[in-house]
Amino acid sequence: MQTKFLGAETIAEGTMLFKFEKPAGFTYKSGQSIDLILIDPSETDAEGNSRAFSLVSTPADEYLAIATRMRDTAFKRVLKNLASGTEVNLEGPFGDMTLHENEKRSAVLLAGGIGITPFYSMAVDAAARKLPHKIVLMFSNRRPEDTAFLDDLTRLHEQNSNFTFVGTMTDMESSVQEWKGERGYINADMLKKYVDQTSMPIYYIAGPAGMVAALRKVLTENGVSNDDIRAEEFTGY
Repeated sequence: MQTKFLGAETIAEGTMLFKFEKPAGFTYKSGQSIDLILIDPSETDAEGNSRAFSLVSTPADEYLAIATRMRDTAFKRVLKNLASGTEVNLEGPFGDMTLHENEKRSAVLLAGGIGITPFYSMAVDAAARKLPHKIVLMFSNRRPEDTAFLDDLTRLHEQNSNFTFVGTMTDMESSVQEWKGERGYINADMLKKYVDQTSMPIYYIAGPAGMVAALRKVLTENGVSNDDIRAEEFTGY
């Protein structure tokens, strides 16, 4: 289906958010993704003109939004320079990285880098609809400067008693900002500190392939069933 580009903004160092008109009748669940297809772009490469993106907007929003790291590829260069009103194609929605229905079980969302996108939509949507699910979001980045939606997630933590946000930084030596939160990679000790096991959590993992594999290993070694782990790898295109 065809839609129009509305505008873009920088939301962290090297990360931008892009908004598009929501096509009439388009419905989705928070956590799902779309394929964005550029129409007759000014340049292209071997990767083609289509990329998959999780939606960071929520179903209640009047627009669609994606967020992405701005790597130096033909697709990203064209995307960055789109003029407002430019027509693009999209397909979807796709995926089942959506919040489970059983409200008695908590959700533990483990994100690395741009893997935050499906979880940001899920957390904002859950708060807006006043869902009773207990949600813990653990978000790993190098520095606060690189962390998309950091202020929004911090506010959501303060405003929604069902939502716990745990940011952790792995390279504060390179940062010029102050950080009072956790440091290091998400690991078993950090999970034990913040996750109430009596709530029978379902775990969601999104981020680079290495992080997803490492956290799946941590969870299974600590007795979590594969049936209670949902994972999605975010490649660096």
